[in-house]
Amino acid sequence: MTRYFLALTLLTATTLAAQAQQEGPTPTQALVAVDAKNPTVPTISDVTIKVNNRATQLTNLTPVQASGAQVAILIDDGLRMSMARELPALRDFVKGLRPGTEAFVGYMQNGRIINSQGFTTDLNAVADDLRIPVGSPGLSASPYFCLSDFVKRWPENASSTPKARFVLMITNGVDPYNGSTSITNQNSPYVDAAVKDAQRAGVAVYSMYYSDAGIRGGRASFSGQSYLAQIAQGTGGTAYYQGVGNPVSMEPYLKQFQKAISETYVASFMAPGGKGLVQLKVSTKLPKTKLNAPEYVNPGTQIQQ
Repeated sequence: MTRYFLALTLLTATTLAAQAQQEGPTPTQALVAVDAKNPTVPTISDVTIKVNNRATQLTNLTPVQASGAQVAILIDDGLRMSMARELPALRDFVKGLRPGTEAFVGYMQNGRIINSQGFTTDLNAVADDLRIPVGSPGLSASPYFCLSDFVKRWPENASSTPKARFVLMITNGVDPYNGSTSITNQNSPYVDAAVKDAQRAGVAVYSMYYSDAGIRGGRASFSGQSYLAQIAQGTGGTAYYQGVGNPVSMEPYLKQFQKAISETYVASFMAPGGKGLVQLKVSTKLPKTKLNAPEYVNPGTQIQQ
């Protein structure tokens, strides 16, 4: 009996110690994109961060290296087949990624992502995976179901080394499961869930609007782009294009996305663990410079070693 109580005491003490350690200050990393008028290389002293509204010391700030980046292009398979004219620009974008970057092309179907291969540094092979969307209305089910599923099941790379994760969604952004696209109905629980899932996974989500084969028009464009902007703001990405119809060309936005990837940094700091997502605010006094970072991060997230 004495041995039983001794073992129970030791087990309880070990559990409490582990729990205390988990709930204490936890090394955490987040992606911070620099949006500046002129080429800018920020230093630790240039960046101010707050975690849960408390000023926090930034311990490191390093640029994302090509070998430490993963870029996933997720295309809604329900898009209009006129997307075919954008394939050359998309292929050039993929081939123009910095050598060593791992890339991925997947198609949104029925709430999940369809892909013929995982992440690879063979950029020519990824470019060859690009094809014309099927063009069946509503084929994605919901782009936000697809995004949530993808970030929660992020394909493992061969070395399993933590890497900076970027997603570019090409979709009309409409959430058919949230009902009407009316301006008075722009609060979707599925969009909120996708934001949280991406924040937990440390993924920066960028997007580009393109109309669906089914739901389209001014109201749908407004609704879809509002949701895409919400995803971008919550994860530290950018929602490109704010027009009504399809963009004349995706090429300028793809160049902006490529620039954003190359000008993203990994910020390292301590965050309180054991309490779920924590709020993050990042700012700088550098002139004509804006920093984009996720609104919430998961304590313990490691992006690069």
